[in-house]
Amino acid sequence: MKKPAANLDAFDRKLLNLLQRRGRASYVEMAEAVNLSESACLRRVKALEETGVIGRYAAVIDERAVGLPLSVFVTVTLSSQAEATLSVFEKAIANVREVAECYLMTGGSDYLLRLVVADVDDLERVHAQELTRIPGVVRVSSSIALRTVVKRVELPL
Repeated sequence: MKKPAANLDAFDRKLLNLLQRRGRASYVEMAEAVNLSESACLRRVKALEETGVIGRYAAVIDERAVGLPLSVFVTVTLSSQAEATLSVFEKAIANVREVAECYLMTGGSDYLLRLVVADVDDLERVHAQELTRIPGVVRVSSSIALRTVVKRVELPL
């Protein structure tokens, strides 16, 4: 189901940009940065949370620092694009811990995944023990990222 775009004013955008860069900013810091009172910032942030504009808060972890230096992009083709087949795949893939991102795609493959793994042996394990065992999977193709050139966690608001 498509969500309508939120009606954001300049203050909301400033708050969101600040929170994208510094998610632990206090309301005092927010108020100073966007030139509003603390109570106004609190009300606006709560409204952004309640409407789903802010979905959650999280720390950005350095993948290399925690032993997961390899990003692997995987395309998956299913035997069918029937809703039941897609649903089975999506439920199963949500339980594969190495999947950092999963997208339903147009084009030659059904899904695009980004895996984070320790090494090629770890990739082989995920491929053999997880991905190819999901019902309906007929083809899995992997590409290993040599280097990350751009990786943003901030949206261009």
